[in-house]
Amino acid sequence: MIWTIYIIILVYFALGSIGFYFINKKRTAQQARKNIVKLATYFVIVNIIFFSIIFDPRIFRILCLVIIIAGCFELIKLFVKSNYRKKLFFLLFLAGFGIFSYAFYFFGGIDKEVILFTFIIISIFDSFSQISGQLWGNNKLLSDVSPNKTTEGLTGGVIVTMVSSILLRNLADFSTVNALWMAAGIILFAIFGDLMASWYKRQYNKKDFSRLIPGHGGFIDRFDSLITAGAWVALISQI
Repeated sequence: MIWTIYIIILVYFALGSIGFYFINKKRTAQQARKNIVKLATYFVIVNIIFFSIIFDPRIFRILCLVIIIAGCFELIKLFVKSNYRKKLFFLLFLAGFGIFSYAFYFFGGIDKEVILFTFIIISIFDSFSQISGQLWGNNKLLSDVSPNKTTEGLTGGVIVTMVSSILLRNLADFSTVNALWMAAGIILFAIFGDLMASWYKRQYNKKDFSRLIPGHGGFIDRFDSLITAGAWVALISQI
């Protein structure tokens, strides 16, 4: 079953690569190279997290801690670079990040099949939202918070993800209804995490949190959806 899931992941990456091929045809050479670096880095990240979950979930929990620490560092770094502007906003946001991070850390300790289901659903949603948005996006979703988000991107990501949740339901022994319900919750919290991260950057007039991950805007930029959606899954797993 696990290797079947991995083959499915590779198929999705192949489809994503085809999508990026058509996207890059409309981009400058520099933009195309950036997209290639981003896709290659993301492929490495997905493999690291996938195999950490499969071989020893304790490794994944360590990765959760690394993500939390790096994310906290990035939040503080932007605040310091702004000469300590908007102190109350920073403190409230840091507190919220701490709450979600606490739950996210415990997400790393739940059933590994549920962790894997959650991670794959988030990865599919993130990837195909971006691909759909860059291929067909015309209508901005929340331009003041996240200028690159479009309704077409969101729609494409949701459709592909919800269909994928049905195909992947046996991974965590979900019924079709439970798989769809879980996927819907994961998507909602993934969107929330992404928008909150974008909002924080806008408050400090920054495009990226850091350059710690090649082709991406930092640890929070890459893992914001995983933190918030993972926190939600950890919470409902206790109910």
